[in-house]
Amino acid sequence: MARPRVHDLDRLLDAAERLVVDLGPRGVTVRSLAATAGVSNGTIYHAFGSLGALLARVWLRAASDFLDLQTELADQAGDTAAAVVAAAGAPAAFADRRPEAARLLITVKKEHLLGPQIPEDLAGDLLALDKRLVKLLVRLADRLWGRRDAQAVEVLTTCVVDLPTALFRRAFTEGEPISEDSRGRLTAAVRAVLLLPPPRKD
Repeated sequence: MARPRVHDLDRLLDAAERLVVDLGPRGVTVRSLAATAGVSNGTIYHAFGSLGALLARVWLRAASDFLDLQTELADQAGDTAAAVVAAAGAPAAFADRRPEAARLLITVKKEHLLGPQIPEDLAGDLLALDKRLVKLLVRLADRLWGRRDAQAVEVLTTCVVDLPTALFRRAFTEGEPISEDSRGRLTAAVRAVLLLPPPRKD
């Protein structure tokens, strides 16, 4: 059997992404995915090896595309505080472009999607994604306060991860667009957090 073409693989990932968002990770089976994508069960196994590997690829694709956009928005901002605001607002910007992928990242816990037996190459890719986010946070902390320590990174994690999740989760859960009010409140909250420098470890 010939390996599926790249656009066919993307179509499979798109279908899996929709099913995960609509049904939850446990609702996705090889049979339901094959029916949604219009392919055979064998095509899925041939392309990805297992359903678990396919779902890992779904997460990796969404998270990688999101981090690409987040880094781009932060790099395009004028001053460093604006870069943090831009990075925090990335989930809303990503939702404008890829609504289902954005919902996946906000509403589905990674550990619920990824099984315990992830292929070694995919596990390495997942670890690399985590390192990319930390690298961005460290770079922003260094630009803001000249610090690269855990306390500084924790403050930026509040801005870039915790606040957007709290303010946008309801809209993502209900499949609604992110309101301008929520975006504005996020900007105000992030700028308020940045007014206080990170604590020093005793």
